[in-house]
Amino acid sequence: MRLNLKSVEERVRPLGGRSHYDREFIFELLAAYGRSSSNITRLRNGSLNVADDSSTEVAQKNVIYFKETTDELLAVIDELRGAPTVVRYNTRFVVVTDYEELLAVDTKTNDSLAIPISDIHKHFTFFLPWAGMEKAQYVAEAHADVKAAERMAKLFDELLALNPELNTTMLGRHALNVFFTRLLFCFFAEDTGIFKDGQFTGAVGTLTQSDGSDVSQFLTDLFAALDTAELADKPTHLAGFPYVNGRLFTVEEHHAVPAFNKKARDLLLESGRLLWNEINPDIFGSMFQAVVTPGQRSDLGQHYTSVPNILKTIEPLFVDGLKEQFDAAFDSRPKLEALLRRVAQIKVFDPACGSGNFLVIAYKELRKLEHAILERLQVLQGDKFTFNLLGSRVNVEHFYGLEIDDFAVEVAILSLWIAKHQMNVEFREKFGIDLPLIPLRESGSVHQGNAITRDWNEVCPNTGAEEIYVIGNPPYLGSRNQTFEHKRDLQTVTPRYKSLDYVSAWFIKGGEYIRGTKAELALVSTNSVTQGEQVGLLWPDVLSDDLEIGYAYTSFRWTNQAKNAAGVTCVVVGVRNKGDAPKFIFTDDLRHEVRRINPYLADGPDIRIGRRSKPLSSVLPRLGYGSMPNDGGNLILTDGQRDTLLSHWPEASRFVRGFSGSDEFIKGKSRWCLVISDDDLKIALGIDEIAARLEKVREHRAKSTERSTRALAETPHRFYFFGHQDTNSVVIPSTSSERREYIPIGYLDGQTVVSNLANAAYGAAPWLFALVTSRIHMAWTRAVSGQLETRLRYSATIVYNNFPVPPLSAAAKEQLTETALRVLDVREYHSEKTLAELYDPGLMPDDLRLAHQELDELVDAVYRKHGFDSDEERLSYLFGMYEQMTAEEKRK
Repeated sequence: MRLNLKSVEERVRPLGGRSHYDREFIFELLAAYGRSSSNITRLRNGSLNVADDSSTEVAQKNVIYFKETTDELLAVIDELRGAPTVVRYNTRFVVVTDYEELLAVDTKTNDSLAIPISDIHKHFTFFLPWAGMEKAQYVAEAHADVKAAERMAKLFDELLALNPELNTTMLGRHALNVFFTRLLFCFFAEDTGIFKDGQFTGAVGTLTQSDGSDVSQFLTDLFAALDTAELADKPTHLAGFPYVNGRLFTVEEHHAVPAFNKKARDLLLESGRLLWNEINPDIFGSMFQAVVTPGQRSDLGQHYTSVPNILKTIEPLFVDGLKEQFDAAFDSRPKLEALLRRVAQIKVFDPACGSGNFLVIAYKELRKLEHAILERLQVLQGDKFTFNLLGSRVNVEHFYGLEIDDFAVEVAILSLWIAKHQMNVEFREKFGIDLPLIPLRESGSVHQGNAITRDWNEVCPNTGAEEIYVIGNPPYLGSRNQTFEHKRDLQTVTPRYKSLDYVSAWFIKGGEYIRGTKAELALVSTNSVTQGEQVGLLWPDVLSDDLEIGYAYTSFRWTNQAKNAAGVTCVVVGVRNKGDAPKFIFTDDLRHEVRRINPYLADGPDIRIGRRSKPLSSVLPRLGYGSMPNDGGNLILTDGQRDTLLSHWPEASRFVRGFSGSDEFIKGKSRWCLVISDDDLKIALGIDEIAARLEKVREHRAKSTERSTRALAETPHRFYFFGHQDTNSVVIPSTSSERREYIPIGYLDGQTVVSNLANAAYGAAPWLFALVTSRIHMAWTRAVSGQLETRLRYSATIVYNNFPVPPLSAAAKEQLTETALRVLDVREYHSEKTLAELYDPGLMPDDLRLAHQELDELVDAVYRKHGFDSDEERLSYLFGMYEQMTAEEKRK
């Protein structure tokens, strides 16, 4: 059952404010979020309960691990959240309660909840993922990461003002980036036990002058001491600092420490007093990259943890499979040890790694799994287990990155070290054995370079036999937004560089990298690469005859920087060498096993939808472009201009008609145009205002670089293209918000000219309106249309002309007409609202929604008697029809 936010709130409300709670609470809570009654019955009777102790615990794979207890709740949940069974079953929420207080942890986001159980209704949003609604975790202004970034930004600005020469050369900029990376490590180290508590900030505060004059020299000496292994070789006053190594403090001539003044010294000390142990390596890299990157400073405090989105990439790619292997090996020591060996050999490569978010999450997931395996082995082996605790087998050196930005590379390496330290702390808490971070034995496998022009095998060698997973979130950039440099990069990998999105390069290079090997690929991308003409341009090169899409997340919103940013609509596409492994499509976080996945991310044949000049389905009438003036705005009138014209020259009314494109049609705006026939031109020129406008049209066209436009300068009264017919028309806007369930399609009378920003089927019967406004047509549109920014872009040649429609009997057309008129009648009932208001998902009237649902059911039945349960089924059926109809067309 799919629920919206309001219905979830209403369903959870009765659970709050009770005087007594018992075991039934958890079943009622799950039901409130849409779990089926049969599912809950099986969970209650034990057939679905995978908990270790069914007398006090309730657990379902991927959903919940619930425990009732009289012990201290915090200690219980801390122990339970990393327990082997929780890891084994990929548990989303861990919940413990004594039926007075309730504690919960979201294992994907690490969010936690601690409330009186009677207040559960006040916190219903915490468990929204159960209802298929992920939460956007914005970092609050008070969060440690934000405070630290803001403080460091002030220090950065002050040091740049004192040392302007550092910003004039690449070496100088690099030196400043390295300096800040070292500061970040020192701040983190003194708050997390790597250094002594407060050791770094205390040394700067005690051993330097208050005016900051000697801070630069002190830090230069300190960094050298951190790179000195022998205690005897360090200055006496720095002998207490440990040896770090790992290239972080390697002394190089150009790594100069900037000069300080009193203000800079004070800012450094203030930064050091923050609680750096609260810094989250999952997100702090992006935060600090904004500190030193011009134009990104305004984003401070507006980043959020997109861990659930990152997991969309790595879980189906390899984490889920590893957990399934863990589940199968749970009671077998040899199988568990074999899994440990496999985990130790896995390599992860992000060829657009930025500040390392994807690599950090992947590293932590493998370490968590390793810990769970070790805990299980400890249970199975008892005293013979200790040989497994010599250290982690998950090697930071197996996490490879390629990134063009110099500072991001340094921060990515630092983020991985911090993540390693945090997981070492977890290791110590679980097994009582300390795995010190320093001296750093790894120098990191993250490299600076252009991922499009660099040979990936130079960064992460792929021998063909190794288990390598390529992941990431490469830059998008539609073809129109690319610079000359971007086009030049793309040209190195594809001859179709002029039309492809920038992210295409990563799919093309990724396909080449994994082809014929054990490596697999999963990338986040804008959904434009799986829509419209991009499909035919990109995917034949990527897949060829030997690769396949193994899994995909269909469109979802990814807003990974600013709270108020529009964000982008993304997909995740997993590519691998062809094989027999199951294939999965994820929609709204629900997993569907399918036979095949085509580049439109549908369960259908591997086809490419190209442009067609006429409809594939003979039943469909022609859908044409609207009329294009190409007039410099002089044939078009606003309300005020129309009124002025008609007040002075009432006889001009014969030349004035309504003019409507997507924006006017959807938002209820009004514009007007001049429509002048050749026969009426002499009369129109007798009206001074019209004559002046036509002269401006002539001047505008005469200046054009296009020969066809210049040719029309001599007939300025004519539209550049005039497709209007004096009859009613079904109008389909050329662009529409992707938020809408339905594109607002409708009718216009013959007196209104449809602009080139909409499509029109002149003289079409109402049954066509029913077909094109149906859910099945919306599913087709979302799959095959292109996009303008994030909006749907409707094209007659790609969407409409390729839309498969079965033969329609007269009776079917009559039924479709009745449902179409019902929708139009309901719209008329709400005539005070614009189509934008009527089709806003949050404002759509119930009676209009019901009318559309009835229409959808009827149209579905036209295609298949028993209808469809999902858009995925609709698309699969449509692609099958398309394949059959085009094959029949070729045979004729």
